[in-house]
Amino acid sequence: MATLKETLAKKVPALRDEIKAFVKAHADKKISDVSVAQAYGGMRGVKALVCDTSVVPPDKGLIIRGKPVAELKNELPEAVFYLLVTGEMPDKAAVEALTKDLKARSKVPDYVWSVLETMPKDSHPMVMFSLGILAMEKESVFRKKYTEGMKKTDYWNPTLEDCLNLIAKLPTLAAGIYRMRFNKGARIEPDPNMDWAGDFARMLGVEDKTGEFANLMRLYMVLHSDHEGGNVSAHTCHCVGSALSDPYYAVSAGLNGLAGPLHGLANQECLRWVIMVKEKFGGVPTDDQLRQFAWDTLNSGQVIPGYGHAVLRVTDPRFAAFTEFGRRVCKDDDLFQIVDKVYNVIPGVLKEHGKAKDPWPNVDAASGCLLYHFGITEFEYYTVLFGVSRAMGMCSQLIVSRALGEAIERPKSVTTEWMKQAVKG
Repeated sequence: MATLKETLAKKVPALRDEIKAFVKAHADKKISDVSVAQAYGGMRGVKALVCDTSVVPPDKGLIIRGKPVAELKNELPEAVFYLLVTGEMPDKAAVEALTKDLKARSKVPDYVWSVLETMPKDSHPMVMFSLGILAMEKESVFRKKYTEGMKKTDYWNPTLEDCLNLIAKLPTLAAGIYRMRFNKGARIEPDPNMDWAGDFARMLGVEDKTGEFANLMRLYMVLHSDHEGGNVSAHTCHCVGSALSDPYYAVSAGLNGLAGPLHGLANQECLRWVIMVKEKFGGVPTDDQLRQFAWDTLNSGQVIPGYGHAVLRVTDPRFAAFTEFGRRVCKDDDLFQIVDKVYNVIPGVLKEHGKAKDPWPNVDAASGCLLYHFGITEFEYYTVLFGVSRAMGMCSQLIVSRALGEAIERPKSVTTEWMKQAVKG
C-alpha cells in the first residue's frame, strides 16, 4: 500500500522530465487557432490550457484520468481524489489511509467560527464558505515554506499538505455554515470513524435512517469533483495559483467564480423550474401538458434549465448516474418523477424547436430534486455542496501544476482597434 504522497513522489520527477522534453521538442507546434468570435466570446473552444486530471469529450462526457465517470459512481470521493492527483486508482488500504489522514485534519480552527459568527445573519452561504477558507490562510504550509526558502522542484509537497488540510476541513466548515446560516442548531463535530462524504452528510444533521442521504453525498462529491481546466472555477483557481498564491487563496477565488449564476447556480434554476411545473399542474403533468408547457417557455424567450451544455452533445453521464440513484431511492417522489418525465419529453421539443445545439440534460437537471427529497430545501446552499466537491478537482489541478513547475498564467490581450487592424490585414 502506497500513500497518496508516496505515489506522487515517485511519479513527479519522471513527469517533470517528460513535459520538459516534450515542450523542447515541439515548442513551435500550433495546437489552436483563435477567431474573432472566440476572442469576444469568452475564449470558447480555444485550446490554450493543459489539464491532465480530466477531460470532457463532447460525445462521451466526463473522463477522470482515463476512467469514464460512470465507472467511478460507486467509489468513495477519497479514492477519486487519489486518482485525480496520481493518475492511479488506489487499493482499499490506500483509500482507508487517506480517509484516516483526512479525518485527522478535519477540525476547523475556532477563530474561523468567530469570524463567521460576526457576519450578518442573512449572509449568502457561499460568501461564508469562501471567507471561512480565506480566514484559514494563516495555516498555509506552502506560504511558510516559501517564506523560509525552498527549491521550485519542492513546491508540490507543501501544496499537497495545504490541499489535504483544506479538503479535510471543507465538510466540517460547510456543514457548520449550513447549521449556522439556516438555524439548524449547534454544530455537529466530525466523527473520526466515518468516511469523508458520509460524515459530511451526518454533520449536516439531515435525518438519514436508511443511510441513503450519505450515499447521495458520496455520489454527489464524485460526480461534481472535476470537469477539465477551462470552466470558471477551475481556471480561476489555476490562474491565481499560477502566481504561487497558496491553495487557500486559489480555492477561495475559484469558489467565488463557482458562485456565479452562469456556473454553479444552475441546479437551483433547474429545481425552481421543476417546482413551477408541479405547482402549475398540481402534481406530475401528462406528457402533453409538459410538452405544451415547454413550448410556452421557449416561445416566451426563456430556456429549459438543465438542458444543453457548453461542451457535451450527449446526455451527461452524471445526469444518468443521478437518475439511476433516484429511481432506486425516490421513484415515487413527484419532483423526481417530473425530472424523469422531462428527460423523456424535452429533448424532442428542443430538437423540433431547432435552436439548441445540445438538446440533452446536464448534471444540474437532476441533482437539485434529490437534495430537495432529503430535506435540503435551502436553494442558496446548493452551490456550497458543489464547492465542497469541486475543491477536489481544483486542489488536484494545483498539486499537479506545482509538481510540473508550470509557469504563471499571462496571456496577451489586445485592443478592439488592434483587432480591427488585424482583420483588415
